[in-house]
Amino acid sequence: MTADVFIPQPMILTDAAAQKVRDLIESEQNPELKLRVYVTGGGCSGFQYGFDFDESVQDDDAVIENSGIKMVVDSMSYQYLVGSTVDYQEGLKGAEFLVKNPNATTTCGCGSSFTI
Repeated sequence: MTADVFIPQPMILTDAAAQKVRDLIESEQNPELKLRVYVTGGGCSGFQYGFDFDESVQDDDAVIENSGIKMVVDSMSYQYLVGSTVDYQEGLKGAEFLVKNPNATTTCGCGSSFTI
């Protein structure tokens, strides 16, 4: 009898998100910028997602790449985000980066906070 081994899937940066990041980097005229995704305490559900631009990559950062665009995630946040997809969409509610997180057990109505 063999034991099932769970191997978490890496994070994904969608083509739409990569293109939006590329557009933003071009408007800033700084090719060193990377999209930093992180998790902080707070929000109505306990944790919330954050997005920022960063020029540097720390030793403990995970680097996810799509079409030459890099997304970086610190090791503390990565444990909550492993298997997630970062997407970008424009719609009636406006334009936003979204995290589709399979680890989230509940999310708030705005989609920016979650619990594990």
